[in-house]
Amino acid sequence: MKHTLSVAAVAAVAVAGAQPAAAQARDQIQIVGSSTVFPFASAVVEKFGRTTEFNTPVIESTGSGGGLQLFCKGVGAQHPDITNASRRIKPSEVKKCMDNGVKKITEVKIGSDGIVFANHVDAPQADLTTKQIWLALAKKVPNGEGELVENPNETWSDIDSDLPDQKIEVMGPPPTSGTRDAWNELAMLDGCKHFDMIKSMSESKRHEVCFSYRADGAWIEAGENDNLIVQKLVSNKNRFGIFGFSFYDTNRNKIQAASINGAMPTVDNISEEKYPVSRSLWFYVKNAHVGVIPGIEEYVNLFMQDSSIGPNGFLIEKGLIPLPESKREKWAEKATSFEPLNPEDWLG
Repeated sequence: MKHTLSVAAVAAVAVAGAQPAAAQARDQIQIVGSSTVFPFASAVVEKFGRTTEFNTPVIESTGSGGGLQLFCKGVGAQHPDITNASRRIKPSEVKKCMDNGVKKITEVKIGSDGIVFANHVDAPQADLTTKQIWLALAKKVPNGEGELVENPNETWSDIDSDLPDQKIEVMGPPPTSGTRDAWNELAMLDGCKHFDMIKSMSESKRHEVCFSYRADGAWIEAGENDNLIVQKLVSNKNRFGIFGFSFYDTNRNKIQAASINGAMPTVDNISEEKYPVSRSLWFYVKNAHVGVIPGIEEYVNLFMQDSSIGPNGFLIEKGLIPLPESKREKWAEKATSFEPLNPEDWLG
């Protein structure tokens, strides 16, 4: 489900033939992307609209993959100026941007986040490993005889007798979500690497096995609406959900996080990367639109100020975990100078 902060229409006007790379005749910044970054970017958008002379930007939660797909379609007023992401841009997405004329992109890291595995606050608190989580969610698992078979685990105790005799039921993000991408890399891949037969596979085959989810009801794709997951956890104490730390942090009265590999998703554990499912948060700016669409420079400057993303910034109160000072200064400099990423770092 998409969330929309502003309902103002964005005019897409044909680009003059002499300037095919310029975005023209739009007076609002258009932002798409990650549902995880959405609350932080929305807060900046709201402050930007209140405190500057520019129109309030239009922002939509489309998921990281969906946002980058829209962002990379081309240059011009019909295409977004900025996309938020809860994982770093992929080589295939950089190539798509380049192929579609989006030649210069500024990459901005804003802070850190963790992905939680949560259940109802009144249910028993879970203490799980990535191996156990993978065995709960994977489509196929090793049978002990060197073969992959359809996942037979119906309850958590089927995986480990020390776990509850409780039906496995987990709600998580769709494939277009950056949260899903990060969860795959940090939790699912780590969990399945415990099996020698999987470690010995080629990288493509290993990813196919590690990132394939069961389709028998134990794994439920819940879309981009994290509020829906919380509602489902509240209504069913046996169910678990997967979402970003910031969303969990604002719903602590309703849900609780599991420990993973012995670590809890605390601010310190995430910022120090002691919690195994920690990730960085990003946004990307289309440089061809800078100086053409009004307010992009000012929006980026506001976002990267210490009063926004620093340890006492207003985004920290909303659950963003700040970068260390040296890294924060480095990314602020890159962002405000609109230093373009080097495609060769991705494409070789």
